[in-house]
Amino acid sequence: MNWIILIIGGLFEVGFTFSLGKAKASTGNTAYLWYSIFVICLITSIYMLMKATETLPLGTAYAVWTGIGAMGTVLLGIVVFQEPATLLRVFFIATLIGSIIGLKAVSPH
Repeated sequence: MNWIILIIGGLFEVGFTFSLGKAKASTGNTAYLWYSIFVICLITSIYMLMKATETLPLGTAYAVWTGIGAMGTVLLGIVVFQEPATLLRVFFIATLIGSIIGLKAVSPH
C-alpha cells in the first residue's frame, strides 16, 4: 500500500511542477489559481512521501519519489511546453524508469 501512496505522491510532485510552469506563463487571477494548485500539490506530495517512509526505506522512497517527479516533469515539458524530445533525453528518461523499477524490485518491502 505504501508503494501506491509513494507513486501517487510522485504524481503530485509532477502536478506541482506543472502548475508552477503554468503559473509562470499566466497573469492576474489565473496565475494565482495556478499558484494555489501548486501549494496544494506540494503539500500533498510531501505528506504522501512522509507517509510512505513510515514503512519504506527513506533512501529508496525518496529516490523513487524524485524519479517519478523528474520523469513526469520532463515528459510534461515535452508534451505540454514543447520542450525538445531529443534522442538522449528519451534515453535518459528510459534509464530513469528502469532505475525506479529496479529500486522497487530490490526493496525488502
